[in-house]
Amino acid sequence: MALLQISEPGQSPNPHQRRIAVGIDLGTTHSLVASVRNGVAECLPDDEGRVLLPSVVRYAPDGKRQIGYSARSHEVDDAANTIVSVKRFMGRSLTDLGEQAQQLPYAFEQASANAMVELQTRAGRKSPVEVSAEILATLRYRAEDTFNDDIHGAVITVPAYFDDAQRQATKDAAKLAGLNLLRLINEPTAAAIAYGLDNGSEGIYAVYDLGGGTFDISILRLTQGVFEVVATGGDSALGGDDYDAALTRWVLEQTGITPQTVEDRAALRIAAKACKERLTDAETAVFELLLPSGAQINQLVSRDDFAQATAALTKRSLQAVRRALRDADLAVEDVQGVVMVGGSTRMPSVRDAVEQLFGQPPLTNLNPDEVVALGASIQANQLAGNNAAGELLLLDVIPLSLGIETMGGLVERIISRNETIPTARAQDFTTYKDGQTAMAIHVVQGERDLVQDCRSLARFELRGIPAMAAGAARIRVSFTVDADGLLSVSAREQASGVEAHIEVKPSYGLSDEQVAKMLQDGFATAQEDMKARALVEARVDADRMLLATQSALDADGDVLSPQQRQDIEALMAQLRQALTSDDAAHVEAATQALAKGTEAFAAERMNRGIREALAGKSVQSIS
Repeated sequence: MALLQISEPGQSPNPHQRRIAVGIDLGTTHSLVASVRNGVAECLPDDEGRVLLPSVVRYAPDGKRQIGYSARSHEVDDAANTIVSVKRFMGRSLTDLGEQAQQLPYAFEQASANAMVELQTRAGRKSPVEVSAEILATLRYRAEDTFNDDIHGAVITVPAYFDDAQRQATKDAAKLAGLNLLRLINEPTAAAIAYGLDNGSEGIYAVYDLGGGTFDISILRLTQGVFEVVATGGDSALGGDDYDAALTRWVLEQTGITPQTVEDRAALRIAAKACKERLTDAETAVFELLLPSGAQINQLVSRDDFAQATAALTKRSLQAVRRALRDADLAVEDVQGVVMVGGSTRMPSVRDAVEQLFGQPPLTNLNPDEVVALGASIQANQLAGNNAAGELLLLDVIPLSLGIETMGGLVERIISRNETIPTARAQDFTTYKDGQTAMAIHVVQGERDLVQDCRSLARFELRGIPAMAAGAARIRVSFTVDADGLLSVSAREQASGVEAHIEVKPSYGLSDEQVAKMLQDGFATAQEDMKARALVEARVDADRMLLATQSALDADGDVLSPQQRQDIEALMAQLRQALTSDDAAHVEAATQALAKGTEAFAAERMNRGIREALAGKSVQSIS
């Protein structure tokens, strides 16, 4: 009997052929590519046996590009054209970068207020997406050279706190690099996959991921091949680069030296990084540097000095850890192990702080530089259909709440933070005014109750709503977040079927400070937000009551006596006066007074309506 092989549309692989898929860790400082070979995940080396690729791109005078180690050697002598830590610019505007832009040796440009920042180089203007694509393409070539074959697809990791704009920018970079993107997954989740499968671990694990530019903390539950993220948090403005900057500031304070040029600042950054790395294995190290401007630095630095200079940064990471544990409703005692991820976790002061918090030594038996890429390669292997090692179920979460703006500038959350993705949620809304035929949908992200305190993601309009009385229309707003953490929103009027839809692709994402403080602000200002929300809701109800009463007076005011109308108008005036108050209870009391004062009017209007409906009809025809 002949066997019929079923395959994906457009693909007819040999039944015994294995699709080559890779996992890529696109890092701030270094990037790596890994793949599952002979059932084992391993990082792929370059032709000199190095698995790390410095995330550095230089646009050389001869029109060529240098990527990796060759580019890194020009950080000082050609700083303006040698782009480092480009991941920090992904999905960012010039406003988002703030003062940081003044400290960097690059000439930043921006096409418009809502555009991603670009860098002016001798090769022309380059966006962070283009620079990242150069790094991804280099890793792709490395993988193709290793296997002497084309790559079926790739899983690329991103920080858990990357928002929609940053994730979309990463997807665009993958496309530009010629990669078939199978999925974006969060870096801590990828690390947990690598660690969990390598050790057969089960239970609650924390993944402490401190890289070159970002910090993420994820709390996961591992059970028989199921990786469920129960909470995530972090700080997108915290990484090894910030530790280097803190050490640089400390050294400059000790020596009294002030950098004079951008080349001085670039040289200081490199020297600080080298000193920090030496302190990993030694109790003291010398911060030694001859600045391009001529000043000489020769400063002895101890581990204690470094720990003191960077204590505030380590404390920020631990605060994010505690918030994630609270979100997961867990205590530190519930955590079976803490997986350390990212090269910056090699710092002794960081490891000591994590051990002190959790009361147990962190797990460091996997290389912190490689573990994210290894986990991504395991996920890629599965998505490519190579499941010989068994199924793996990955349940990730969304890091920040998503919602829409409602009347009064309030946020109505539709998807809450730490919701498992992919997910879809819908909620019904209605019109505010009589005859309203359009509704503006404003999509926002954040944990605060007022729109002004959250981040705007997108706006669109639903038009063609049938003209109805206020509150009669039913508009269903649906949010869908895919496996990559990207959002789409649709709005549909239920009676007529008119619909509008948008793929949320903001031109740039959350600023570093916004992301780092969103959850903190949500906790710190909860009481204030509740009061503000109550006041706004009271004012919205009052406005609605005034509109409805005025509409009723215009239509049926003749049923009232002059005194009755005067009483109602007096109550309306009192409510308008109450609207100027900041006391929600006062506004609510005035609204209730107007509602009670118009009860007889409402009853008389109803009686008139019934009389008009029955006019000219016999009892027999009604029955």
